[in-house]
Amino acid sequence: MAYQAGRQRSQPRPVPESLEAQAYLQDYAVLLEAVPFPSIVFDHRWDVVLSNAAFETLFGGVAPHPTAMPGDNFLRFVLFHPDASTVLGEHESSWCLPMLAHFAAAVERHGQDRGLQSIRRDIAQDPIMDAAYRHGLPHWIRAVGPDAVEHDGAVRPLVHPDPRWGSTDCRIVDDTPRTLQDMGYTRMTLVLREARHATAGPRKARKTRNGAAELRAV
Repeated sequence: MAYQAGRQRSQPRPVPESLEAQAYLQDYAVLLEAVPFPSIVFDHRWDVVLSNAAFETLFGGVAPHPTAMPGDNFLRFVLFHPDASTVLGEHESSWCLPMLAHFAAAVERHGQDRGLQSIRRDIAQDPIMDAAYRHGLPHWIRAVGPDAVEHDGAVRPLVHPDPRWGSTDCRIVDDTPRTLQDMGYTRMTLVLREARHATAGPRKARKTRNGAAELRAV
């Protein structure tokens, strides 16, 4: 099926049971592929259902990881992949903390979900990230305001492997049609801006002993 095509994944994509829903996703995959900017569709666990070639290109240089590939689960990639900070600029403040905030909201809605519980256990295994999640995150949300944790409309830095883009910014656009919403899915597109020629490279997150990106306490 179109939405299962591409490079081999470390885990299978979530697939709806309804044949009608599967047919819709096949057609939506064609639409997604026509978008020139990186775009994905994911479920409430951030398991990726669809991704286009532009998304694969953006993250094509990251090393293999057993549980945190961007095309498998984008939340896990942001939090746990040691290469995340090489693509996602200002990794901690612009990506990790907003994603942790969305994860906390998902846990409130789907507290018994096994996939979310697994992510929570992995967060707990990193003392710094766990402290940021349990103690620093509420303080950060109060300090920056609720709008800072919203994805739609946010402008965040990233580093594109194509030198025509290079070190740039992207506008995150949440453009989810009702049919996808009814399936429990969200579409997110990273609208790239023209390259900005910074004098310094992106700040890299430190790595823990197990190779995961380390988040400092807020």
